[in-house]
Amino acid sequence: MFYMHMNAIIAMIGMVAVLMLTRRWANNKRILMLIFSLCFLLLFSQKLFVFYAVYTVINYLGFIYLCRTSVWRKTAFIFGIAANVVGVFLGVRFFVMGIFHNPMFDAVIYLGLIYNVLKVIDAYYFAYFFGKDGEVPALDYANYVLFIPTFTSGPILKFRDFMADTKKPYTVDAKLFEDSVKRVILGLFKKIVLVTWMTSVFDHVLKGELYTLQSVFLLIWFYAIIYFDFSGYSDMAIGFGRLMGYTMPENFKKPFLSPSMTQFWRNWHATLGDFFRDHIFMFFSRKAPSRGLASALSILIMVLIGLWHGFTWLYFFYGLYHGLILAIENWFKITTVQRKKVSKTYFYFRCFVTQALVTISVIIYSSNYETVLRIYRGLFHFTAG
Repeated sequence: MFYMHMNAIIAMIGMVAVLMLTRRWANNKRILMLIFSLCFLLLFSQKLFVFYAVYTVINYLGFIYLCRTSVWRKTAFIFGIAANVVGVFLGVRFFVMGIFHNPMFDAVIYLGLIYNVLKVIDAYYFAYFFGKDGEVPALDYANYVLFIPTFTSGPILKFRDFMADTKKPYTVDAKLFEDSVKRVILGLFKKIVLVTWMTSVFDHVLKGELYTLQSVFLLIWFYAIIYFDFSGYSDMAIGFGRLMGYTMPENFKKPFLSPSMTQFWRNWHATLGDFFRDHIFMFFSRKAPSRGLASALSILIMVLIGLWHGFTWLYFFYGLYHGLILAIENWFKITTVQRKKVSKTYFYFRCFVTQALVTISVIIYSSNYETVLRIYRGLFHFTAG
């Protein structure tokens, strides 16, 4: 991750300074950001630079073809998405699992691909539904794919929003500058201080014998670690993105105050949930879906989100578990709770139930079968001896 390298942090700070010094140049962020992104990748890894140069050019050609063609549009649309999902997404997962090996590739090639594939797919959707009106210059498309602040860990940028920002001149006033710098510092504190300390505590407790209290503690503690880790990266990406002149979407919107699982997934890693909801619902149902279809799509979306995190049975069942809860909420029409229309007791009770359901499953993010099973077994190990 770029944000764990001090040289990368210094480089991004330097880029912000350059943009501020050239703010009177109308196209400064369009041209300078692409130069910065390319140089950044080249210095980080020559292999990564070559891969992303080729990957971006190929997908831009597919994007332009989809914008301009009137023949076989749906076929081209499906092929472009399938090529990215099968050729890139599954390739990443199989490489990580040790199934796929090729001397031409190594781990650095796959840096950021899991996020960037989703961005490329969003661009294909835009081209498909807007046609020639959705066409953009290669410069802006490359900036979108290679945007360094969100390159490795999101938030997932929407193509339409990024292009709208691209047309605006670079403007960062004193208030935005102050808020963004504070956001970056908060993210660094979460990731470097909190997560490091909390992980050492988690590992220490995990080494001992696990009983009910220890397992409950580890489940809650790991949930907090994941939150500070994910939200810390998002804070840094949002802060630097805004300092570079682009509006960054919020990724965590007070998820602990979510009174239903449906609302939780609108508040936790929100851009990921939004991506799957927008693109899956758009593909399968252009109109408001029935309860049955909404329930089925909820299961499908959550299974896909689970497999997006990792191509393993652990993540499959994680997605299925959340999908079934969302399906139940859709079926019984309990997906939302309006805080102003219910009592505080009921609202916070629903929040507690939602957090309990999340807490019991979030340990899956450890991606370690032995750790997951030990903690779950410990829940039923009530007394010592």
